[in-house]
Amino acid sequence: MPNPLSSIDRNLSKSQSKSLKRGNTDKTIGQYLIDRLIDYGIADCFGIPGDYVLRFYSLLEESQINVVGCTREDCAGFAADAYARIHGMGAVCVTYCVGGLSVANSIAGAFAEKSPVVMLTGSPGLKERINNPLLHHKVRDFSTQLEVFEKLCIAATELNDPATAFSEIDRVLDACYRYKRPVYIDLPRDMVDEIPTVAKAYRSPVHDFDNLALEEAVRETIQRLNAAKKPLIIAGVEIHRFGLQDQVIQLAQQAGIPIATTILGKSVVDETHPLFVGLYEGAMGRQEVTQYVEDSDCVLMLGAFMTDINLGIYTAKLEVRNVIYATSEQLQISYHQYPNVPLGDFIGKVIQANPSPDRRHIPEQLHLKKPHAFEVQPGQGLSVTRIVERINTQLDSDTIVIADIGDALFASSELVIHERTDYLSPAYYTSMGFSVPAALGACVAKPNDRVLVIVGDGAFQMTGQEMSTLIRCKFSPIIIVLDNHGYGTERYLQEGQWKYNEIAVWNYSKLPEVYGGGKGYLVTDEAQFDAAINAAWNDRSCLHLIHAKLVENDASSTLRRLAERLGQRV
Repeated sequence: MPNPLSSIDRNLSKSQSKSLKRGNTDKTIGQYLIDRLIDYGIADCFGIPGDYVLRFYSLLEESQINVVGCTREDCAGFAADAYARIHGMGAVCVTYCVGGLSVANSIAGAFAEKSPVVMLTGSPGLKERINNPLLHHKVRDFSTQLEVFEKLCIAATELNDPATAFSEIDRVLDACYRYKRPVYIDLPRDMVDEIPTVAKAYRSPVHDFDNLALEEAVRETIQRLNAAKKPLIIAGVEIHRFGLQDQVIQLAQQAGIPIATTILGKSVVDETHPLFVGLYEGAMGRQEVTQYVEDSDCVLMLGAFMTDINLGIYTAKLEVRNVIYATSEQLQISYHQYPNVPLGDFIGKVIQANPSPDRRHIPEQLHLKKPHAFEVQPGQGLSVTRIVERINTQLDSDTIVIADIGDALFASSELVIHERTDYLSPAYYTSMGFSVPAALGACVAKPNDRVLVIVGDGAFQMTGQEMSTLIRCKFSPIIIVLDNHGYGTERYLQEGQWKYNEIAVWNYSKLPEVYGGGKGYLVTDEAQFDAAINAAWNDRSCLHLIHAKLVENDASSTLRRLAERLGQRV
């Protein structure tokens, strides 16, 4: 699958130069900002308008950028996040404070999981702020929203000086692209149509790069790999964010090294690849995968976050002395630290050095194959494990799976994804309500793919309203609501029947009627679910919502293992 990041990278320098030339003539600040978004390949923007940002919204609508209106700002943020994960960079545009602070959680999740989202916001005009009046939406100070997002973004700016506005736009967008984290751009409404008389050009910073450290790190890596009897690659989410999938596959194939991924990095490589051995989740994961990974005598961990979820609530047993840990932020080989070594350069040099470790046998049970036909058990109630088994038979290379938090995530980790980066979930930040608005972002980014959402009823009740936008835009995702009347994960984390884990009972299958489009299905056993998924899969004319009522106290084996570990801390 073509990587959108690579095409952006090839054209970026040329387009940035053109934009700077345009900006030095008669471009307004608002128009220059739009030009630069387009230069970075951003073709769509999600959000909700408000009076402080209306003028900029008008410019957006007149531009090449497609504006997608959402039902809530946090939903717009989740949609932009999913779009960025698939497309390369995304954008969300909201108004001052009531919009901006509402989208804060979505932007925080994008920062935590390295998703390059550009947050655009309008604010009161500079002339309106004289004498510090109490303008609507204002909280404490006019700078409050900026100060909040300085904590949540890799770079932030308020475009309050025409002389520096263009260079500030370039600086912030460069940081978003370079670091794969969200950024914040605040455009006061009386600055939108300002034309700078003098525009300062932006010069991309020269980042420290230690070539000697790189060479020494590669030498030590090759030495350790060549001595290894049981080598392994663990690929993490940064491999996707920085467009390094092809290099990782090249290294694995060239050296014959098996590949595992973390749960956050699930589908960073094609899971049907013959060298793929599964998801590594410590004690949370499949025992045979955990055993195979932890038996390794040299683990090349590339672009993986060492989070508690990725490491199975810290049940992972990887010896530091056997690990080569490389991310965009650090490189550590055993106990040796190598500063200022870029991840992509490191992987490229390791490939060039042509390591030749022993070829490691992959047991037959670790070779993931397309599942055989699903045999319906007549009269059998619904379990999340069996639902996932049935879904597994349906997946193909044109399917994007989006899993919300809870058993939607843990059970769906067993799915075999046929293309890379076609499984999305906030598996580190774990914010409930991600999936339905993320489906909007995925549908916009890849409108020809089938988008399948797996979401618990608790998470759906948070942001399921974004179904309305999906229907309005005539998209046709399949949304499976796992109904266990509440917060199932929390029930397993704490003994006892607690009322705070219960939620209101909704007739989810009736919601398409409320929203004026789509089809709904209420299913309570395997035969009904099988019929519903068949009908939905064969109909691309509209959205489909399958309300799956689970048997009482159902949970996947992964959730039960997680609860056993995490419950001790709760």
